Amino acid sequence: MKTDGLRPAGVMGRLWCPGTSKAWRTTVFMLHVVSAALAKRHVVFWNSTNTRLVQGDLSIQVNLNDYLDIYCPFYPPGAPTSTAPEILALYLVAEGQFRGCVETREAIKRWECNKPSATFGPVRFSEKIQRFTPFSLGFEFLPGQHYYYSSMPIEDGPAVTCLKLRITVCCQSAQPDQEQGIPAPHSAVRSAMKTPLILILFSLFLLSSI
Repeated sequence: MKTDGLRPAGVMGRLWCPGTSKAWRTTVFMLHVVSAALAKRHVVFWNSTNTRLVQGDLSIQVNLNDYLDIYCPFYPPGAPTSTAPEILALYLVAEGQFRGCVETREAIKRWECNKPSATFGPVRFSEKIQRFTPFSLGFEFLPGQHYYYSSMPIEDGPAVTCLKLRITVCCQSAQPDQEQGIPAPHSAVRSAMKTPLILILFSLFLLSSI
């Protein structure tokens, strides 16, 4: 049967119609939304009242695409304190530096907690546990590896208690709250998995109605 080249054009027309671009963008967007909803956020209040950070025995298991949320020491403005506010810098360090809690040339500074009485509340820093990062200041994590965080005084700052955290990146889902233990008062470690079923169902509804 002679087609005169019309059949391929018809096939292409069915594959890429005017609404296809919008449908594709919607699909990609909803995949990002669902992926974010499935990610865990591991929250650590980083200050010396957390005895597990002080002892260095706090270990958290994470998966790729999870988030590590670090909340800096916080002192409400105008509230009396019995000790000087903790001002510190957090580093990613090698295991040897982690055990000795010392800074070396290989240590990677991640953040500075230098606003202990911020008017908006405790300063939060977030680390996305990802295999690849498009950002120059980001960090790339490998499955099955351990990573170590420790805090030290900022340059020319007062001495602070050495606080330490180990995270382990896994390639499979961790059991909820497996790594939590008993958090120190006002220095909790919690892991929240947000998987709203209504969000996923709404995403599927949008895709099916396109």
